[in-house]
Amino acid sequence: MRDIIDLIGRVFLSAIFLFEAVDSTLNFEKTKATMADHALNWNQDMLLAGAILFLFLGGLMVLLGYRTALASVLLLLYWIPVTFIVHDFWNYKGDMLRLQSILFMKNMAIAGGLLMLIGKGSGRYSIKRLLATTRV
Repeated sequence: MRDIIDLIGRVFLSAIFLFEAVDSTLNFEKTKATMADHALNWNQDMLLAGAILFLFLGGLMVLLGYRTALASVLLLLYWIPVTFIVHDFWNYKGDMLRLQSILFMKNMAIAGGLLMLIGKGSGRYSIKRLLATTRV
């Protein structure tokens, strides 16, 4: 049962990163506008392309259970700074303070999930395990 829970957890955790990679790709110009709103104006095309690459590769690696520690580090290198830049709840008042606080804490919980994945590994149902058992 524990192995199934590990797999389901990886599926859920990877979903947000894969969704964000696809969404950022499909809405490239809107995402650049959001970056500009948060004073991220330096080389936006390169930064956004790099972020999309990190999100897609990291999310896919977590989903498949392949080198999950490396994937989690890649995702954390993106996720932590973006959380502090985009969800800066300390700069808001009223309803926006509440909303940004919730989004900030949600992102920190996701970061906690990635840290747990670094410490625990991918589990039994993973490409890593499959490749290890089918070596010739």
